[in-house]
Amino acid sequence: MFVVFGGLFFILFGRILFIQLTGQVDGKELAKIAANQYEKHSVLQANRGSIVDRNDDPIASDTLSYHVVAVLSEAASKNSKRNYHVVDYEETAKVLAKYIPLEEQEILAKMKNAKEGTWQIEFGRAGRDLKRETVLKMDEELERKGLTGILFVEGKKRFYPNGRFASYLVGFAQKEETEDKKAITVGKMGLEKTYDKQLAGKDGKVNYQSDSWGYILPSTDKKVVPPKDGHTIKLTIDKTIENFVEEAMDQVEKEYAPQKMLVVVSDPKTGEILAMSQRPTFNPMTREGLTENWLNDAVEQTIEPGSPMKMFTLAAAVEENKWDPNAYFKSGSYKIYDRIIRDVNGTGWGTITFLEGLQRSSNVGMAYLLERIGDRKFIEYIHDFGFGKRVGIDLPNEAKGVVLDNYPAERLTTSYGQGSTVTPLQMIQAASAIANNGVMMKPYVIDKIIDPNTNKVLEDHKPEQSGSPISAETAKKVREILATTVTSDKGTAQKYNLPNYAVGGKTGTAEIPRKKGPGYMSGFGNYLYSFLGMAPIDDPQLLIYVTVQQPKLKAGEFGSDPVSKVFNPIMENSLKYLNIAPENEAEIPVKKVGNYVGKDAKTVAGLAQQEGFKPITIGEGGKVTEQIPAAGTKLTENSVVLLKTSGKTTLPDFQGWSKKTVLSFKHLSNLDIRINGEGYVVGQSVTKGTKVSADDPIVIELRTPEEQYNDKKSKEQEEEEVIMGG
Repeated sequence: MFVVFGGLFFILFGRILFIQLTGQVDGKELAKIAANQYEKHSVLQANRGSIVDRNDDPIASDTLSYHVVAVLSEAASKNSKRNYHVVDYEETAKVLAKYIPLEEQEILAKMKNAKEGTWQIEFGRAGRDLKRETVLKMDEELERKGLTGILFVEGKKRFYPNGRFASYLVGFAQKEETEDKKAITVGKMGLEKTYDKQLAGKDGKVNYQSDSWGYILPSTDKKVVPPKDGHTIKLTIDKTIENFVEEAMDQVEKEYAPQKMLVVVSDPKTGEILAMSQRPTFNPMTREGLTENWLNDAVEQTIEPGSPMKMFTLAAAVEENKWDPNAYFKSGSYKIYDRIIRDVNGTGWGTITFLEGLQRSSNVGMAYLLERIGDRKFIEYIHDFGFGKRVGIDLPNEAKGVVLDNYPAERLTTSYGQGSTVTPLQMIQAASAIANNGVMMKPYVIDKIIDPNTNKVLEDHKPEQSGSPISAETAKKVREILATTVTSDKGTAQKYNLPNYAVGGKTGTAEIPRKKGPGYMSGFGNYLYSFLGMAPIDDPQLLIYVTVQQPKLKAGEFGSDPVSKVFNPIMENSLKYLNIAPENEAEIPVKKVGNYVGKDAKTVAGLAQQEGFKPITIGEGGKVTEQIPAAGTKLTENSVVLLKTSGKTTLPDFQGWSKKTVLSFKHLSNLDIRINGEGYVVGQSVTKGTKVSADDPIVIELRTPEEQYNDKKSKEQEEEEVIMGG
């Protein structure tokens, strides 16, 4: 016995000694086994970067969502008085089917057919991205019926708060499963795809040691690697102007059901794209309306532009001193070698002046004008205006179009917009030279890219000139001539006349190439109707290009009807929103804002008040570090002037302020101001005179004049009913 037990002791001692020396059992490292058992880690989810407009209003961002998990393993309830796994499969499936888009039998099959030993299952896309309200209702019903084993795991989903809003520009992102079954958000289209790398955040993690029950051991330290949120992409898009675009397009789509539509709005002085949309379009949240076309038409598609091209032929003629508005030509037809081109009505208008020819959009007039310029010289101008090459916008897959220059007939048809192809962006860029006194501005849509983790600006795009194809004097003359296409009784653009602002531009009725075979489509309404316009014409603040393809016109209607119903409300509403003084208010006296930066706030506030302005000091006083509007800006009496100083801000009375002024206040003060609605301020959550910091949320309520009028009428009606009832 002594020998047996002694032998066993030495064997056991040797085994223990071996384990201590090698750290292995059966070839497996004990340290790794212990680490797997006791070392835990959890993921700290990073936010995908936000896409915001020029005023920091969200266009795409991450929001809280939930996905549903069914725990199937009985081991989850081991040693517990309560069940933590699914017990009643049938009843559980019945409840889940009410809240997620899966049939009851499908849910039941997923649970019953799970592999033996499976701890838990999910329900694919149907069980993901659930709203909090849905989860609360589902959880309440499960609890009420005593059903167990259903968990709701918190996560993130991509949120597009504006619905159908610049959808082909912004695109969309959606969750995809990796090989290790991890769900990640991936950009699939538009800016979401182009800037996917910048938008994608990097998850963090927490490592810690726990006991066998999962509790953190008190003697260990947690190792935290914080998440890094994706970059914020700030666009030049203005949410308010984009909404004007979407509303106008929706109305025309409903009334005329065109095959396609497109609108681009830009600031011709900077090249900033303020709005961009097309039809058909889609909702990026649901992808409803998304067709086989995934292209941003303003950037990736080319068209034959038609008559808006004539404004550049006109500009070339004026610059070359070949334009004589009072000279005559015979309209109707023009022969070049064996080819005859005709005016839109086939017969022309007899012998007319070149000015009338432009107003009537005569193709023959362009042919005679081309004789004066010289067709090769004309093509040089076309290239100087940026056609035939990419504008270089910060968006992918930009097309460049083709300028036909092989034969005299091709150069002739290019003069009135047929044959050669362009992109809508090229039209916007070229027209900026006319609107901006000869200086052509490169279009761009990304304002800044910001790292939200450090608030560091990684990219800061600035206005960039792309050439000077004409002089300032020529640009002014061309604008004056273009204005007559709207004001003249012979002008094709009479329907673009606005009551408050002078508009200039050029209409277009372009033939559409057949999809199969040579030639062009024919028949009533089978054209691409367009208008490239700017306003106010003496100093254009906005440039808008609208195209409407194959609308269903009623008898007696023309292509300018649907196009003007898009262009007019966008231009009128946008200019008012930008506080551009209407023509009929031009007699109202205005004063220039002084340069207040660097001066004492109290002193300049008194000076600004004497000049008829309403000064608002942001901060506690002292030297003015920044001001809005900038020095030299013309303002009417009682206009708000914001003066930024250091220290805490005392809230003013925002009543009656425009959204733009509130946004300027938010920018200078860096306060957490949240804006609800459009129009003018009718209420604020924090009373005037309160000292606030960046941590205090302030809600500002806005209403449009129409909404305020309707509210007033409703209140009056209610009071009248009370009186009559009494």
